[in-house]
Amino acid sequence: MKHIFITGGVVSSLGKGLTSASLGMLLESRGYSVRMQKLDPYLNIDPGTMSPYQHGEVYVLDDGAETDLDLGHYERFTVSPLSRNSSWTSGKIYRNVLRRERRGRFLGKTVQVIPHITDEIKRAIRSLRNRDVDFMLTEIGGTVGDIESLPFLEAIRQFALDAGRTNCLFIHLTLLPYLKSSNQLKTKPTQHSVSTLRQIGIQPDILVCRTEMPISDVERNKIGLFCNLNTQDVIEEKDAEFSIYEVPITLHNNGLDNRVLHYFRLDSKEQTEPDLSCWYDILGRLRNPSSEITIAVVGKYAKHKDAYKSIYESIDHAGIKHRTNVRVRGIPSDSFSPKQLDDVDGVLVPGGFGDRGVEGKIDAIRTARERQIPFFGICLGMQCAVIEFARNICGMDKANSTEFDQNTSYPVITLLDEQRNVTDKGGTMRLGAQAAVLNETSNVFKSYGNKEISERHRHRYEFNNSYRDKLREAGLVIAGTSPDGGLVEVVELANHPWFVGVQYHPEFKSKPTKPHPLFDNFIAAAINHAK
Repeated sequence: MKHIFITGGVVSSLGKGLTSASLGMLLESRGYSVRMQKLDPYLNIDPGTMSPYQHGEVYVLDDGAETDLDLGHYERFTVSPLSRNSSWTSGKIYRNVLRRERRGRFLGKTVQVIPHITDEIKRAIRSLRNRDVDFMLTEIGGTVGDIESLPFLEAIRQFALDAGRTNCLFIHLTLLPYLKSSNQLKTKPTQHSVSTLRQIGIQPDILVCRTEMPISDVERNKIGLFCNLNTQDVIEEKDAEFSIYEVPITLHNNGLDNRVLHYFRLDSKEQTEPDLSCWYDILGRLRNPSSEITIAVVGKYAKHKDAYKSIYESIDHAGIKHRTNVRVRGIPSDSFSPKQLDDVDGVLVPGGFGDRGVEGKIDAIRTARERQIPFFGICLGMQCAVIEFARNICGMDKANSTEFDQNTSYPVITLLDEQRNVTDKGGTMRLGAQAAVLNETSNVFKSYGNKEISERHRHRYEFNNSYRDKLREAGLVIAGTSPDGGLVEVVELANHPWFVGVQYHPEFKSKPTKPHPLFDNFIAAAINHAK
């Protein structure tokens, strides 16, 4: 296995995740097998308890791991299977070391950052080793120069010694700021970033430069000279004009995948051009849409796009398939007004936790139901749809979830343990892939084309089965359940153009090359509404 380490410098949020995912896709398109991994320096065990304002969405894997949103990019761009070993934080690393220390596994030795923490980081990198895999791409979170990143950088420096320098490639992503006043790209921040990395003991083999403007030969030569690199290994990554799905094409056109293969002396396959036809088709559809619609996303974090990253991407995937420009209007649910839906073609209410903005979500769902606007509720969005239906169709005044009102007279949404009379609630959630069985007469069955499905979950509260019959008699369709029938997974309305609520998170299984069937059909319904 060949190892590729991707680091970042100058500023954060440069797009290391997208660059890593794009390189993974390019290598796969040449016939190589790839594994992807993210190492994050923060001390949280995982992002599961972090606010979306801090770290964007929590991306959930099949095995229930709560991970960084960059793993969503990995899955959307590549076919690399991900697991909890694909995501490591400083907290997770230190926890493992301290557990062994408490059990006496270090035989009385003083536990130190070097070698014990760095050894654990190297063990984490090796956790995905597989003889059938050609390339292992490991992204290091944070920015070179940050104190919390130092153990990870030291670990990958050591790893290259252990595995052999010819088996490890270092890619460094930096920013070339453009100064309008002087009409110049400035290379000095990149030089300083590489200098800091070299002081740690890592010489980057390839430099990927984020830039607003094309890099001239003069600037490329200057960067190569001061950063001790061949000019060909200074790769331009110009800001995408239309979509993030331009990034793989941009990197390929600037030679990134060729330089990677050249470094590893894989000349036999280097001459074979990757098959990027589906990506060119995606870009063609994005640039030449045949229609335009507006989708309202009503949520707590609607103004913070990374909080619903996978949802926005899944909407785009369906728009690409239908050659439709989808304008997404983020509407904060705590200041919702029905007037905000006057000119929209679809309403999506995403998941979340806590009671802030819940009444706005419920009001938005009522508006979509009464106005016959296509509606899609995800996780809490589905639960709010059940609450709205109970209140306004079944006459259950102030029906609610016990998450928001422990004393509600109509607890149509409750903790699963409350339904089983278990008093110790704990802090557990349903996480990861769970099976469901669909009603063959439902819209969701028509969307999937299968009776049995598997989707990823991240929630703690469930549909209260005590109200199942009453809500169903009033017209709420129970369109999907767990295989044993004990948990409601999907609800919909029969007398509505498209009204679906799901307990799970379908956005985690959508790709630009293959949109999720529910997003596909939701956007199709919105297009029909626009007509």
